[in-house]
Amino acid sequence: MKARHALVAVAGIAILGLALQGCSGGSTPAASGSSAAVDGKGKSIDVMVGANTLYPTQQKQWFQDVSDRFEKNTGATVKFETYASANDELTKIQTSVISGQGPDIYNLGTTFTPTANATGAFVTLTDADWNKIGGRDKFLPATLGISGPDKKHEVGIPFASRPFVMAYNTDLLKAAGIDKPATTWDELTAQSKKLTSGGSYGMALAYADSYDPWKFIWAMSVQAGNPILDGKKARVDDPTTLTAYETYFDWLTKDKVVDPQAIGWKNAQAVAAFAAGKAAYLPMTTSTSKISLDSSVVAGKYAYALMPTIPPGKKSLPKGGKAASSILSGDNMVIAKYSKNQDLAFALMKQFTSASAQLEYNKLFGDLPTNAAAAKKLENGNDQLIPIIDSSSKSVGTPFSGAWGDTQLALVNVVVQSIPSLSNGSISTSEIKSKLASAQSTVQASLDKAK
Repeated sequence: MKARHALVAVAGIAILGLALQGCSGGSTPAASGSSAAVDGKGKSIDVMVGANTLYPTQQKQWFQDVSDRFEKNTGATVKFETYASANDELTKIQTSVISGQGPDIYNLGTTFTPTANATGAFVTLTDADWNKIGGRDKFLPATLGISGPDKKHEVGIPFASRPFVMAYNTDLLKAAGIDKPATTWDELTAQSKKLTSGGSYGMALAYADSYDPWKFIWAMSVQAGNPILDGKKARVDDPTTLTAYETYFDWLTKDKVVDPQAIGWKNAQAVAAFAAGKAAYLPMTTSTSKISLDSSVVAGKYAYALMPTIPPGKKSLPKGGKAASSILSGDNMVIAKYSKNQDLAFALMKQFTSASAQLEYNKLFGDLPTNAAAAKKLENGNDQLIPIIDSSSKSVGTPFSGAWGDTQLALVNVVVQSIPSLSNGSISTSEIKSKLASAQSTVQASLDKAK
C-alpha cells in the first residue's frame, strides 16, 4: 500500500525510499583500483541521463565513445537512456524506487539530488567509495556543495558544473550607447527596452522550457530574501515571488522586450535567436551555449556577464537577501543501491570524472569540469570563461530538501498554467496570486511529507 501510494503521489517518494532501504541488498561490493581491474566481460551497465537538445548528434556519439572506452577497460558495455524533462526525471526515479530496479547510475541536475537522497535508494558515499573514483579531493570544492545534506551523507558525485550567466551582444549594446551590461533586474528591463527595435529584441527567453522559468523566479526571490522553502514552511506565495513572476511575465506582455514567439520556445530556440543576432541578451544561459555561439553570426561579437543580483524594484540588496548570481548548478551522478553492478558503476564514475574525460566533455558540450585539475587547465588563458567561473563562486544552493523536486515543478507549472493568458497578451495579478496559492498548497504538502 505504501508503494502504491507513492506511485500516485510524487510527494510520497521520500517515505517510500525509507522502506526500500531494507530490500536493496542485492548489489555487489564495489571494487577498488582502476577500471581495468574490474572484470565486466559480458556485462552491461545502464546509465540514465538528460537528453541534450542543443547537441543531440554529439551526445549520441559521446554515448558510443564512452561505451567503447569502458568496454576496452573492463569488458562491459554502457547502455544509455534519456529523459526529456524534469517531470520525466522525477517519474523515472520514482518508478525505479518502487520497483527496486532500473538504471545503475542516474545523471541528475544538482537540484534533483535532494529528491534522490530522500528516497534512501542511492548509495551514501563512504571514504572508501570516494577512493574508488580517485578521491573526493580531486573535485572542485564548490561542486560538492549539493552532493548531500552534509559531508557524511553524500550521494551525488559531481559530473558537470553549469553556473548560469547571461550572454550579451557587444555590437548591439555599443550601438545603443550602453557601456556595460545590467547588474540589476530593473536595469536589465530598461536596457532591454532600449535594445528592442528593428526586429531585434532586448532578450531571448524560453517560456515553454521545462527548466528555465523557475530559475528566474528562484533567483529574484532569494535576492529579495525569500528562500522559497524556509525550514518546514513553504513560501511560494510570498509577495517577493509574486513580484518575480510579474517581472518575468511583463517582459513579454507589457515591456515587449521579448519576441512574442518566445511563449512557445524551448531553451534551444532562445539560444538560436541570440545566435542569429535577433536579441541583445540571452539570460540564464551557461557555458554550453559557447559551442553554438562560436559557430554563429555572433561569433566574436558576444561576451558573458553575471546575471543581475539585485531584485526587481530595488537598487541594492535588501536585508536578508542573497546576491545569488546562479543556482549551484550542474549535474551529479548517483549510484542505485539495487544495482547488481556497483563495481562497474564506480569504475565508470572514475572514467567519467578523470581530467581527460572531463576536458573532452567540455569540448563537446561546453559544461565546465568538476575535476579540479581539468578546471585549472581549462581556465588558463580563457578570458571568456572568467564571468562563468566568477558566477560559480557566487552561486547559492537550492534548499537540500526532499520536497525540492516538487517545488521546482510547481514553480514551472505556474508558468505553464499562465501560457493561455500570456498568449492573449496579459495576465492579471489576481490570476498569478491564485496560481501561487495552488502551488503553495502543493509544495507545503510535499514539504510536510519530506524527511
